[in-house]
Amino acid sequence: MQYTQLGKTGLTVSTIGFGAWAIGGMNWGPTDDEVSKKALHTALDLGVNFIDTADVYGFGHSEALIAEVLAERGDKGKVVVATKAGNDFYNADGSDDKGYGAIRQTYTKDYIIFAAEQSLKRLQVDALDILQLHSGDIEKLDRDDPWEALEKLKKDGKIRYAGWSVQSFQETAHAFLLDRYHHVIDTIQVRYNLLERAAEKVLFPKAMQYNLGVIVRIPLLFGLLTGKFNRQSRFNEDDHRSMNLSPEKLDSYLKQLEKHTPLYEKYPGQSRAQIALRFCLSHPACHVAIPGAKTARQVNDNCTAADLGSLPAEDIPDLEK
Repeated sequence: MQYTQLGKTGLTVSTIGFGAWAIGGMNWGPTDDEVSKKALHTALDLGVNFIDTADVYGFGHSEALIAEVLAERGDKGKVVVATKAGNDFYNADGSDDKGYGAIRQTYTKDYIIFAAEQSLKRLQVDALDILQLHSGDIEKLDRDDPWEALEKLKKDGKIRYAGWSVQSFQETAHAFLLDRYHHVIDTIQVRYNLLERAAEKVLFPKAMQYNLGVIVRIPLLFGLLTGKFNRQSRFNEDDHRSMNLSPEKLDSYLKQLEKHTPLYEKYPGQSRAQIALRFCLSHPACHVAIPGAKTARQVNDNCTAADLGSLPAEDIPDLEK
């Protein structure tokens, strides 16, 4: 495993982290807690010391599982856990079979503080390592409330560092917020992968300008970049990929992916997932990629990418092309 400093936080983190959305037990099809815990244990055994989660993942279940595994290992304080707040499931309408219903974005100062306090309880810690605003709409973030909440939580010792998970496909449109609030936050989390590179244009240069830690989410594009899907792949209704990788989107992505065949052919001994992760780590702004994993086998494959290192500059596809 390779390690790097996460921007101005000074935290030393593994370049491959563990994305804990899938182990929450919702939105990714069926999961088994024991299998999920084994995946987490495997990641930590292989040197991963950065876990990314959110309060809304499984409505708190992902955070609770992480706390359980860290307690079993005695690893509290040795692993950086970044969580998120802003997608309010506590005050939903109770219309679904779990009694929650529609999630709504809530970015008031009081709500962000309330949500952080609930995450503290589930993660069983006195202070959250990193609390990130969770992909809010621009009109909800274009005011002081959520940023003041992060400042207060820092002042009160309830969070060590503050971050912002930028809404997907809004990287350029939202970049102006970094100019206004970069003094509040220490990290940003960005959707970035071999086929989705908008962040390179504006957001990454700003992150480097302000020395922000950059966390790369969706580096494997929901599994598409592992090579396991084709145009006939379909997902159950309880799997978010039924929408995010609809037949139309699958076809579009796969057409783009065909252009990268020469890159895969250059590294025949490496999996497509490893090449995709190496690509993400090649950008100088990026510190840690957080591929999701539901099994120990997937974790092993992901972690190997860290030791393989970034791709040579001559192998990076030209962005304009």
